[in-house]
Amino acid sequence: MTDAAGLRTRTRALLAAHPPATTEPLDFLKARFDAGLAWVHYPLGLGGLDVPRSLQAVVDAELAEAGAPDNDPRRIGIGLGMAAPTVLKYGTEEQKRRFLRPLWVGEEVWCQLFSEPGAGSDLAALGTRAVRDGDDWVVDGQKVWTSSAHLARWAILIARTDPALPKHQGISYFICDMTDPGVEVRPLRQITGEAEFNEVFLSGVRIPDAHRLGAVGEGWKVAQTTLMNERVSIGGMRIPREGGMIGPVSRAWRERPELRTHDLHQRLLTLWVEAEVARLTGERLRQQLVAGQPGPEGSGMKLAFARLNQEISGLEVELLGQDGLLYSDWTMRRPELVDFTGRDAGYRYLRSKGNSIEGGTSEVLLNIVAERVLGLPSEPRNDKDVAWKDLAR
Repeated sequence: MTDAAGLRTRTRALLAAHPPATTEPLDFLKARFDAGLAWVHYPLGLGGLDVPRSLQAVVDAELAEAGAPDNDPRRIGIGLGMAAPTVLKYGTEEQKRRFLRPLWVGEEVWCQLFSEPGAGSDLAALGTRAVRDGDDWVVDGQKVWTSSAHLARWAILIARTDPALPKHQGISYFICDMTDPGVEVRPLRQITGEAEFNEVFLSGVRIPDAHRLGAVGEGWKVAQTTLMNERVSIGGMRIPREGGMIGPVSRAWRERPELRTHDLHQRLLTLWVEAEVARLTGERLRQQLVAGQPGPEGSGMKLAFARLNQEISGLEVELLGQDGLLYSDWTMRRPELVDFTGRDAGYRYLRSKGNSIEGGTSEVLLNIVAERVLGLPSEPRNDKDVAWKDLAR
């Protein structure tokens, strides 16, 4: 079963037993998970077969040809890209079996309760408290910029469990039930007019200790797994040539020759090449993932993703002239997903402004690349060994 031929045989057996044309999509996805064809590099019994990640393409090709349903990965991206790898690495066997299957098939949406009003770029400064009470932890605090909180059943949460320790210590990592009566989700209306982000208020939320990931006080270490996978999922998505943001502006250039100028042509050529370089670099990064966990290279990809999206969307608005200034709808909605390529140029221009903030600000990621990839000296940090409770806020 460790070769491509064996996976094709197993996939075709799944299709024969559960024909996509006559099987409910959710039932098909559950059968696919149980057959080990969800994420083939995961362990047996957890949706995988313990085979190399690269073989997933064999399964996906067979299923796509048969018209099989997918799990709508854009809707459950936080669960797939951030929660699942963290649960897999740090979760107990009971946690893995409870959470991974409904996460992958899309029955349960996840969100990420990390950033706070006073702890965004400096995430380790977070002030949300978790206090032990018997077999539970009682959590109080506020989180912000929480994508999909209005849809989520579960959240990955970091909270301070020991304020007497330095800020990177004394943090623990939990799985939070978003249906707890102490959880309040409020929409954050963005520059696009929509509210895909939220702020979340936690008031006396009780989390069983059985829903803690990793040891008490080691939440920052656990969070690094989440953050590295988040940056890979944002900046390292698999796209075809001329996929993503470069696609719409390239089509506009071809279809509307009256808009062309020499200056715009030169800028488009430069950005097209840079987008292709980023795409191929993403392919290389995914190949590296086959050998183990993501490293700081994901931060570089996420940096490139943010800069390119902003420059490409700016070029598109300029290319379209007056049409580029139009914006279709300012209605306040709470969407289920972000759709860059299916919207107009105005939406792409406005929404891309958030790319340099979400998933780690570009300034913080530059530090990570400088220190962990290039090996440059670290910036001075005078709060590294000071108890969190003694820091000025």
